[in-house]
Amino acid sequence: MRLLLTGATGKVGQAFLPRFLGNPRFGDWSVVALCHNRTINEADRVSVIRGSLNDPVAVAAAMKGVTHVLHMAAVKESPDLAMDVAVKGMFVLLEAFRASPDAEQFVLIGGDCAVGHAFQHYDGPITETAPRRAYKGCYALTKVLEEVMLEQYGIQYDLNGCILRAPWIMEKDDFRCALSFGPDQFGGPPWTDFMPEDEVAGHHEAGRVPILLDRTGDSLKRNFVHVDDLVAAILTVLDNPSARQQTFNISMNRPVDYATVAARLTEGMGAPGIEIPTSLHSNWLDNSKARHVLGWEPEVDEKALIEKAWSYRREKHDPRIIWYPG
Repeated sequence: MRLLLTGATGKVGQAFLPRFLGNPRFGDWSVVALCHNRTINEADRVSVIRGSLNDPVAVAAAMKGVTHVLHMAAVKESPDLAMDVAVKGMFVLLEAFRASPDAEQFVLIGGDCAVGHAFQHYDGPITETAPRRAYKGCYALTKVLEEVMLEQYGIQYDLNGCILRAPWIMEKDDFRCALSFGPDQFGGPPWTDFMPEDEVAGHHEAGRVPILLDRTGDSLKRNFVHVDDLVAAILTVLDNPSARQQTFNISMNRPVDYATVAARLTEGMGAPGIEIPTSLHSNWLDNSKARHVLGWEPEVDEKALIEKAWSYRREKHDPRIIWYPG
């Protein structure tokens, strides 16, 4: 078996590759990484081809002998690249895959931006059959189009595709920084969307923790997944007949509640909470299908997410990288 990997240099790719290579189930598999701006080192069972997703020649070279594709590469809020790379790149990959005599499975890592995460309202839990409702911006649009394209290739050509739809992916101290009022804060939307910069600075000085409120005035419930749990789901669906032409929500069992997070941090560290009204919606990405069909179960819940983020200590050789604004 041979796996074509896109997005190998990103957050998920860097977590996935060593676990894949160290898993006895995939001991006789090889990997080819299609890299463009950044690359990885070649190693035993790992080769690299440089080129863009929208280049049919590079994709054809990477696809030689490939049985499985794991497509994770994406462009974020870049209108000049969105259609040419994200959409055309997906089309080029799918065309090369369906034409290959070796092709067996195509796995796409999608995102809850395809269903609007906190920007769109749903009357109940968001299941895999819920309508797609992208929020404003080209990135969410491309994730909708990717999902639709893979589904249609299954209909048109009986292609064996699988979509893993993940919410905001956390690793290391990501969650602590997402809640920070300091210069290390990242993610969307930034605090300056809700208050002046001097108020943000004041909350930072006081060591406060944000309690986001949804548009109803209740504490916001937002979906997250730890990168280790997403990697476990990927390993589960690879070459798994139960994943054929299926979409799975891969998230924590319950969304994070900003009020309970603040309460935990206040109790544990004396960090006071501050309520921040927003126009966001509380949503629940339902992962019951993945748990039932795949037997997959996330290990990181809200409490563990906090513990991992606040206990993580960075070394000099481990610089913080913001893979995308969030």
